[in-house]
Amino acid sequence: MAPIRKLSLRRLELPLYRPYRLSYRTFETFEPYFVEVEDADGRVGFADAHISPGSSSETRQGGWAFLCERLAESVGREPDEAKTAALARFSESKVATTALVSALEVLEGNRLLEFPHPINMPLLTPINSAQEGEIRTEVEDWIGQGFRTFKVKVGKDVTADLARVATIQDAVAGRATLRLDANRAYSRDQGTDFARQLNPENIDLFEQPCDSDDWEANRAVADASSVPLMLDEPICSLEDIERAASIPNVRFCKLKLKRFGGLERLEEGLRAVRSAGMEPVLGDGLGSDIHAWLEACVARETIRNAGEFNGFLKSRESLLVEPLRFEAGSIHIPAGYRPTVDREALERVTIDSRHFQLQKTRRHCDGA
Repeated sequence: MAPIRKLSLRRLELPLYRPYRLSYRTFETFEPYFVEVEDADGRVGFADAHISPGSSSETRQGGWAFLCERLAESVGREPDEAKTAALARFSESKVATTALVSALEVLEGNRLLEFPHPINMPLLTPINSAQEGEIRTEVEDWIGQGFRTFKVKVGKDVTADLARVATIQDAVAGRATLRLDANRAYSRDQGTDFARQLNPENIDLFEQPCDSDDWEANRAVADASSVPLMLDEPICSLEDIERAASIPNVRFCKLKLKRFGGLERLEEGLRAVRSAGMEPVLGDGLGSDIHAWLEACVARETIRNAGEFNGFLKSRESLLVEPLRFEAGSIHIPAGYRPTVDREALERVTIDSRHFQLQKTRRHCDGA
């Protein structure tokens, strides 16, 4: 392919319809880093990824600096060479690396983005309410919209969490299933206490009870749990998948594009999960519609459950001229769909940017 002529990096701020509450943080906006790449023949690729403060050791400041360095180094290189160079430093900033590599894969017209048949996949949605009356109203609303899988955040207080889960189970009344997610917030004792007391009715799985690095604590919770566990935050490589598969009662493994370094690597990881005897789950609930498009393209032949790439449903802003369509609890993408960035929307939500381009024989960076 032609060498890279120009690259752009933007920090975006996407306002949400309502606050999105996790055990470790409440988000009022999503702030993904958007990367756009153009080659000497005028072909363009783009992608974005959201660094979630508190989810890992990766910081927004560090990711921004990392991307500025990688984009500057990519000017004038062949796309494949730029991908190889970025992935060589993947461990330094996983989300940032993924944004660049995915943009390059889009530029190249990666095979995973080509599909002759429409994509129609169910999505899950979170239950945000805390009070019984509000929970029942929210459940009815989501069921009316076609959702049949709900994400329930736990991890703050064992007793309160168990009571809230029970209320949601009663409100759902067998019409949907639940995925419980502690986002690493429980200690070993809290996690095992919660898991032992949990009523497993209509619960698909219990996600990431303890700290990402505390594999033994998560193993103890898996041993105590009446429902299967799913690991999420620590899963960034094929070795992580193998380690998860070695723990009894860990029957699900969730992957996210932003932690796997690109489309090809994500597909390989999802297939590895199934080969290891677990069921793969995919999706970033903090992603934009661009990120949802990319994850859905990989998901279409690799997962067989509700996708978690639902961040675009939380955001008030679409970044695409032809927005992703949601109907009857599912994402619908027509055959041959290749999105176009909505330039006016992109400018409206940009809060910082950097631009890198080839000028004669030297590399140049302009700050905006």
